[in-house]
Amino acid sequence: MSFVRRTLVAFAATALVAGAALAQQVPPRPSPVPRPVVPEAPVPPPPDVDGKAWVLMDYATGQILASKEPDLRVEPASITKIMTDYVVSAEVANGRIHMTDPVTISEHAWRGGGAGTDGSTSFMKLGSQVPLKDLLYGMIIQSGNDAAIALAEHTAGSEDSFANLMNAYAKQLGMVNSNFENASGYPIANHYTTAHDIAILSRALIHDFPDDYAISAIKQFEWNGIKQGNRNTLLWRDPSVDGIKTGHTAAAGYCLAASAKQGDSRMIAIVMGASSEKARADSAMALLNYGFRFYETHKLYEAGKPLATPRLWKGESKTLPLGVTDAVQVTVKRGQYDKLKATMDVPATLIAPFKKGQQVGTLRITLDGQPVQSVPLVALADAPQGGFFSRLWDSILLWFHGSDKKADADAK
Repeated sequence: MSFVRRTLVAFAATALVAGAALAQQVPPRPSPVPRPVVPEAPVPPPPDVDGKAWVLMDYATGQILASKEPDLRVEPASITKIMTDYVVSAEVANGRIHMTDPVTISEHAWRGGGAGTDGSTSFMKLGSQVPLKDLLYGMIIQSGNDAAIALAEHTAGSEDSFANLMNAYAKQLGMVNSNFENASGYPIANHYTTAHDIAILSRALIHDFPDDYAISAIKQFEWNGIKQGNRNTLLWRDPSVDGIKTGHTAAAGYCLAASAKQGDSRMIAIVMGASSEKARADSAMALLNYGFRFYETHKLYEAGKPLATPRLWKGESKTLPLGVTDAVQVTVKRGQYDKLKATMDVPATLIAPFKKGQQVGTLRITLDGQPVQSVPLVALADAPQGGFFSRLWDSILLWFHGSDKKADADAK
């Protein structure tokens, strides 16, 4: 059979097979009835709430969703006690002090924060010994200044030393615009913070010490025969609210750090310098509701799972698994999830060795071209060098690989 004839026969056979395949295809389904296009729902600006400064933060990501003067230095009043709570909780966790420790109520604690003062008190008796845990309850629920001072003295030896400890922990947390001079928030020079810093602190307290944070949801506490209610009125107003702390002085105004959890989402609202107790509660509630209504949090990538396995040269393995050490979560306005884009910046050539956890590249999340998050891409396993001949062979391949690239560049 000639070449031309063989070609024609092959062509005919191919046509028959194609025809049979077409004959077996399922007829296309009718197009669905067109539905009206739903316009994209806009997200309104945040509510105009009462306060010198305020912040709305998403707990899962730490993103600031809305704010007014977030870095304005303000007097914190008893919001200071969130920092005192964090330091005491951290020192307990480190084993330096214990919840069962008996704490002596000194004259300084009694005179500076006891019943004879104008500030809030837990009515601790001079010279009495109180379990540390009960002092925490008195400080957090009743906002007792005497409890705060006694905790500070027991933790660091003196209130001045405790203030130094507060500032050390604040620096460690990234609270760059705060300075603490005492444990209670009593007005004193050079004692300040910001709404943003208190949001950072509140998030850390919830994350690092959830059991101690849970104390702030308790509505009342009795000590020395006197029962006092929690000053955070939002605990009665909305069951999703479970903290955190109130504060008030004439100079600071009315302050409130509040947090609420709905489903898998948690929001943190900080209001500093409101005009009244009702105004601070209304403002914080409005911010929390705004966050839950118009924002949503999505987990994009799991921790420890490979996101890429690029070629590894001169290693025992031929690939290097890359991933993230912590789950990557992003909070966006509702309806914008599909607009998120992720890219990975990884060097074109990876040469062993690598250690597990070593940063190799960067995962970048953008929304409409604007950066949202940048997360380190790390090696998920140790990647030691290969043997001598393996390394030699890869060196040869890399040389040819580099020569090919140069040739391509020259051709262009």
